[in-house]
Amino acid sequence: MFYMRSLIIILFISFFCINFSLAQRTYWQQRADYKIDVELNTEIHQYTGKQTIKYTNNSPDELNKAYFHLYFNAFQPGSMMDLRSRNIEDPDRRVRDRISKLSEEEQGYLHVKNLKVDGKKATIEEEGTILIVTLPKPIQVGKTVEFTLDFEGQVPLQIRRSGRDNKEGIDYSMSQWYPKLSEYDYQGWNPNPYIGREFHGIWGDFNVNITIPSEYTVAGTGYLQNADEIGHGYQDGDKEVEHKKGSKLTWEFEAPNVIDFMWAADPDYTHTKIDTGLGTTLHFFYQSDTLVENWEKLPEITSNAFKYVNENFGKYPYKQYSVIQGGDGGMEYPMATLITGHRNMKSLIGVTVHEMVHSWYQMMLATNESLYAWMDEGFTSFAENETTKFLNHPDSSYNAHSGEYRGYRRLALSGKEEPLTTHSDHYNTNFAYGLGAYIKGCVFLKQLEYVIGEEAFKKGMLEYFDQWSFKHPTPNDFIKVMEEVSGMELHWYTEMWVGTTKTIDYEVGNVIGVGEKTFITLVREGEGIAPIDIELTFNDGSKEMLYAPLRIMRGEKETEAELLPDWPWTYPEYTFEVSRPASEIKSVEIDPSGRLADVDLSNNKMELEKYTKPTFD
Repeated sequence: MFYMRSLIIILFISFFCINFSLAQRTYWQQRADYKIDVELNTEIHQYTGKQTIKYTNNSPDELNKAYFHLYFNAFQPGSMMDLRSRNIEDPDRRVRDRISKLSEEEQGYLHVKNLKVDGKKATIEEEGTILIVTLPKPIQVGKTVEFTLDFEGQVPLQIRRSGRDNKEGIDYSMSQWYPKLSEYDYQGWNPNPYIGREFHGIWGDFNVNITIPSEYTVAGTGYLQNADEIGHGYQDGDKEVEHKKGSKLTWEFEAPNVIDFMWAADPDYTHTKIDTGLGTTLHFFYQSDTLVENWEKLPEITSNAFKYVNENFGKYPYKQYSVIQGGDGGMEYPMATLITGHRNMKSLIGVTVHEMVHSWYQMMLATNESLYAWMDEGFTSFAENETTKFLNHPDSSYNAHSGEYRGYRRLALSGKEEPLTTHSDHYNTNFAYGLGAYIKGCVFLKQLEYVIGEEAFKKGMLEYFDQWSFKHPTPNDFIKVMEEVSGMELHWYTEMWVGTTKTIDYEVGNVIGVGEKTFITLVREGEGIAPIDIELTFNDGSKEMLYAPLRIMRGEKETEAELLPDWPWTYPEYTFEVSRPASEIKSVEIDPSGRLADVDLSNNKMELEKYTKPTFD
């Protein structure tokens, strides 16, 4: 009897400890610190390098395999990116069938050899843009191992972000250029083939040495360590460093705690810089024939934008950020961006601000943008709009997001919309991906501001940055922060807005006067749900705001509007009472602020003089 009792106690304690341990499994992320030495032969556009990665397995899992991204292999005829670009309904105009027409010298490639883990040879297999590594022995939980490898690559003729000789004459846009270790997270490995969309990276320090002919100016991620030796506008003071014609330079960069490393090189770069006064210097690299007047105005404007984003979305922690002419449009990287430069002033500011804001939404709040492209592009578009409004309309009620709302309605009514849970590579059309990630993702935030109130929203955006910068947040992590600051339950919002394509459509239904009172009925025509702001305008010109929360929110935003009873979302109609006779009411309008993403605005307002409603005494 004593034995059985003791056994039961032991089993109970073991069960409790196991479950307590599982309950205490907290957030973790892997770590990869890179040392890369690379030399570029600019005559044949090929490069060779050596790479060492100190990889720490902070996961709760023993790892038997590893994966590397070999992005440049996408720029070959017959690649997955090539086939996808040619077969999708609405191909990207920058790609279309261009990859299929590349000659052998114009193609890109990236190959790995001599890969070892802690000095022991690993088995590798190249499958397109992914290198599969069978480890010589498992990487244990909490252990750090050292990957060493040699690599060789060819820079493709510029197609989609990376490559050489872009349309504006920039020699090298070196993004996605090195063997990049795939991220392992709570979902396991993420060895997605590259077909031209989004990325996911591991946090780590980068030490990168780039050897290139001395006439080239190099710009990109990281801090230059040998500025006095290099010159090219990096050194302090006005004295330029002279280099022997035909010589080579090794540029030594260090980038602390970033998820990627990009660089660009051109012999004709003009290099300027401006101090923001916030501990960060902004650098600008552009060719002198590139609408130079616009580029000369850009530093001060970018500095003002940088200060606004710091104040409203979180403090930028690095000492440098670079705006670099290159690439094929605008693409963000840690501490830098590649943008095309032949733009009018408005376009140049727009692309610069957008890519700069990506330093927050992806380069510090590093979501898996392959899975959550809307948290990357949508959040960036939102902050870009707010920043641009600050630059151009600081004291006005200008609606900075009206274009995004129009774009969302176009998407929602197109029949092509797909849920935001769709993996970015798997959207059926570029149309659905673009309007979903950039536009609906932006509207997600502006409408959330409508749901929880402006003050809670602003506080929540800063709190989100404080809690999740330098990590990999998910939609659930974001919405939990907003629940904390608002005191509301909000998972219904992401479940609807992210997980479905349901649309919001509310209508002003009946307005019936009964003596000195008026009964107003709202009708939910769409499947989507939201709390409702209602504005009453009276014949004397006065106005009154009313607010009907959703019961599922378990709370309400702070507002000066009259609080109405909760609306249980399953009820298709909602009637409330106003202590004014119907004869005094001129109009009833749902959401006059325009922040509710209602797909049919024609039924949001009722002008009472246009309607004859019964009045009962």
